[in-house]
Amino acid sequence: MQGEAELSWRHDGSSYEAQLEVRGPFYRRAQKSAGSLTPQGLAPSRFSDRARTETATHFERAQGKLVFSNNRPDAPLLAGMQDRLSVVVQLTAMFTGTPGNFPKGTAIVVPTASTREAETWIFTVEGEEDLQLPGGALRAIKLQRLPRRDYDQKVELWLAPGMAYAPVRLRLTNQNGDWVDQRWSSTDRL
Repeated sequence: MQGEAELSWRHDGSSYEAQLEVRGPFYRRAQKSAGSLTPQGLAPSRFSDRARTETATHFERAQGKLVFSNNRPDAPLLAGMQDRLSVVVQLTAMFTGTPGNFPKGTAIVVPTASTREAETWIFTVEGEEDLQLPGGALRAIKLQRLPRRDYDQKVELWLAPGMAYAPVRLRLTNQNGDWVDQRWSSTDRL
């Protein structure tokens, strides 16, 4: 099944909003992350995920906790905590700011929250690859996060140095082999 996805990113120098909309013939999903820009990177305040219904995670920094809208138990809000969408933009910012700090084999640890739980995601820098994407041919750095338990996804992310380390491909693979492969086709700048 094929569909379309659009990732939008806006900021005003102190706050940001990122949104990912995925549309297919029988499927629609939207994720949204909003928060502040800090010297350490993104500091999400709210993450929402809507498929059939919307669930959200609130980053309550003053209390040092994550609050989930689905009444799951609160979780500690760790330093550098991202959400499932902001983590992509945070990795882009990390590479843009200090690209020499991430040679092949480097492990990048990012505490990451979904709308159900908080975990530590570990991305490994796999190296550079040449990609043929709908938007054209380019060279990108591949990052990979392996599944940590049953029913977890493998996450593969490619960042393009020639495009300010923009995310140009994101592939999510389920344990049963089903996958979603989002590939760059164009960039609109406002």
